[in-house]
Amino acid sequence: MRRRELLRRAAGLAAWSGFWTAQARAEEKGGQPGSTEESGRPEPPGSAANLKETRKGDMLYRTLGKTGEQVSALGLGGYHLGTLKDESSAIRFIRTAIDRGITFMDNCWDYHEGKSEVWMGKALRDGYREKVFLMTKLDGRTREAAARQIDESLRRLQTDRIDLMQIHEIIRFEDPDRCFAEGGAIEAIEAAKKAGKIRYVGFTGHKDPIAHNRMLDMAARHKYHFDTCQMPINVLDATFRSFAHDNLPRMLREGIAILGMKSTASGAIIRNQIATPRECLSYALTLPTSVVISGMDSMEVLEQNLEIVRNFKPLGGEEMRALLARVAPHARMGKFERFKTTADFDGTARYPQWLG
Repeated sequence: MRRRELLRRAAGLAAWSGFWTAQARAEEKGGQPGSTEESGRPEPPGSAANLKETRKGDMLYRTLGKTGEQVSALGLGGYHLGTLKDESSAIRFIRTAIDRGITFMDNCWDYHEGKSEVWMGKALRDGYREKVFLMTKLDGRTREAAARQIDESLRRLQTDRIDLMQIHEIIRFEDPDRCFAEGGAIEAIEAAKKAGKIRYVGFTGHKDPIAHNRMLDMAARHKYHFDTCQMPINVLDATFRSFAHDNLPRMLREGIAILGMKSTASGAIIRNQIATPRECLSYALTLPTSVVISGMDSMEVLEQNLEIVRNFKPLGGEEMRALLARVAPHARMGKFERFKTTADFDGTARYPQWLG
């Protein structure tokens, strides 16, 4: 990417940082969230409805798009739960996270062949289910496959309702067509909503923002509204095949809550000393994300992230520009965002039978 284009993108993302900073100052003075008096620039489209933020104790809580739900700005990633030593360790870990203020639970029907959902379901016993906003994902593209996966997730999670069900891995250009086709996944999801099994609906993807925009185009054609969308949000993404640049503004205009993931590019940013954990999480929280979902696999990482959130202040415009310019040489060609450039992270490519 040429330097001029990089600077243009950095300036645009820095504008979001300026908006957040202005909002925080306005709230401190008793003003309305979304005020732009401090920033001196027009309010970003859709931001007033999407970006309200409160703090309770050490945790930040943000509004989940148009739903009105308040969720923790830090979400507990479900995949990494399956890498913990055993079931009792996972239950203790999940409950510790909830006790410390994390309310947004991430999971997926296919994580570790269902083990992540089973362990989370056991952790949410004894009154913990009522303390959280529970999200999981399905892979099915057909009505039959999606309906089966919804019911399996409900059984594993030991609940009669899933707060948010997301269609996982919208990574192929034909995925939106299959989901919205006659006999497609959307039919199963809407039937489950009517039955009270699901409250809200979203989709995820990690490959290319073009696929996300195709999903939104298909939804518009069918007059369908997604409540959320999960996408990679990290300092490298700003430069290469950028979800933040190419998807985020449109989704905010449409009232779709942004769920950030891969804030460290699946650890590659930290392993290669491109940026620090604090810089990574602060960047993702500075953008208008409702939740940043973090894959945490130890108490040390949980404590680290809780401390970052406790002391979080949005990056200023100059901080944002300097950070993005510093990491830009590492971002080119997607070398460290391999979920965009390889099939290594594509579970539905390895197991196409999950799609139905």
